[in-house]
Amino acid sequence: MKYTSDFLVIGSGIAGLSYALKVAAHGQVALVTKRDIATTATGLAQGGIAAVASSSDSFAEHIRDTMEAGAWLSDQEIVRLVVESGPAAIEELIRIGVRFTRGENGDYDLTREGGHSQRRIYHAKDETGKEIERALVEAVKSNPNITIYEQHIAVDLITEAKIARRRITPNRCLGAYILNTLSGEVETFGAPITVLATGGAGKVYLYTCNPDVATGDGIAMAYRAGATIANMEFMQFHPTTLYHPHAKSFLISEAVRGEGAILRRRDGTAFMESYHPLKDLAPRDIVARAIDNEMKVHGDDCVFLDITHKDADFICDHFPYIHATCLEFGIDMTREPIPVVPATHYLCGGIKTDSWGETDITNLFAIGEVACTGLHGANRLASNSLIEGAVFGARAAQRSLALLREPHPPLPAITPWDTCSARNSDEEVVVAHNWDEIRRCMWNYVGIVRSTKRLVRALRRVQMIQEEIADYYWDFYVTSDLIELRNIATVAELIIRCALKRQESRGLHYTIDYPQTDDVHWKKDTIIRKTF
Repeated sequence: MKYTSDFLVIGSGIAGLSYALKVAAHGQVALVTKRDIATTATGLAQGGIAAVASSSDSFAEHIRDTMEAGAWLSDQEIVRLVVESGPAAIEELIRIGVRFTRGENGDYDLTREGGHSQRRIYHAKDETGKEIERALVEAVKSNPNITIYEQHIAVDLITEAKIARRRITPNRCLGAYILNTLSGEVETFGAPITVLATGGAGKVYLYTCNPDVATGDGIAMAYRAGATIANMEFMQFHPTTLYHPHAKSFLISEAVRGEGAILRRRDGTAFMESYHPLKDLAPRDIVARAIDNEMKVHGDDCVFLDITHKDADFICDHFPYIHATCLEFGIDMTREPIPVVPATHYLCGGIKTDSWGETDITNLFAIGEVACTGLHGANRLASNSLIEGAVFGARAAQRSLALLREPHPPLPAITPWDTCSARNSDEEVVVAHNWDEIRRCMWNYVGIVRSTKRLVRALRRVQMIQEEIADYYWDFYVTSDLIELRNIATVAELIIRCALKRQESRGLHYTIDYPQTDDVHWKKDTIIRKTF
């Protein structure tokens, strides 16, 4: 089956949906998503979306907070662009129908999170992402120029070089091969403009608060096609996910600490004042390392997040979803501290783009968590991700429309997916085993605290598994599990290689072999490109 459209958007979070809505008035949009349209990291975001909104705040302060959180590796011009575009992006979301929480006086109830010097976080109670996703999905579904393809997972990008089977410079993206998981058929989606909005890669690690779809698909596909990848060593570990055997790493929002919660040891001792002047409001990388250290030093399985000193009505009103979920697991956060541990949360690296979301493959854009725009640097400031997705969704749309107005060579004919001599697999256990081994290897050797020895060991093991995957991939028909396994193996290798390159500790990357920050040699991006 072959589909053609003016715009191919892969992914259905805030970035992809914002983009689709912007370009839909100018052409037909194919919106591809690997599960249902609302299964995204955006939908799971609890805390909020950051933008300057009060007279006591300023763009300069939001810029400074972002730069400090990013360990001064962020691109200051990109930071300025996103921060100054923030208020307009919020207004656009409100226009689309997002209902942010208001206070008793009718003004928006702005909250504060770790690393922020001011209250500038718009939120919808503690389910902000769910509300944003709801409004965007409703708008997309009502737009006749957008066709939604659910249960479709991208296999690989289609480029001129791939069609010609030779190196072409500059290479041009023509669309993607995409597996219809319901029919089992690999379908061809052709388009002059392709946008990767596939989200992050938390499932590369054993413990994550990401949705199951976060397997680094866009990054892996772009890398295989020849795009530049940057800063993959900067995987953010959210400091506070619920520690419970049946909770599947349920995230406890940064906003809980923003409203006064205190991290304590099992004996009740508050410990963050020993690690940072902002104590419990320190940036996430510092809080995650502090918790990791406390657990190792004291031999505990978790630490405790305590907000019991706040009024019960205040807690229930501000955090109804978190309160209700904790109660399901027998924890009443109004009366007892919440047991928490760190888990992988957000990838600050990704596909390198410019200020419009363009990659170095012609007509290929990357927006949202899949992209490395320069905003986050070595560590993302809380609630800066949703605003980045909204801003770059709009900017990529603007640039895409400009590109379509320019003269360009005709698109070559796209060859259909070739199954060669592939057959049905009778060895699915191999996929499951390799999937588990990669994730355990990454958690144990490429976690919050790293060493060169552990990284080398991890790289060797991942490359061995990749050889097995390559043999398996070409022998059998592709399945969603096999596609995701191939992608997490690729992304795991990219994370390890970037971590080995960066011989310093900065932001989310901490190595015991290079514990100091080295501004002389390493105040720059870590770049990886595929050699052909």
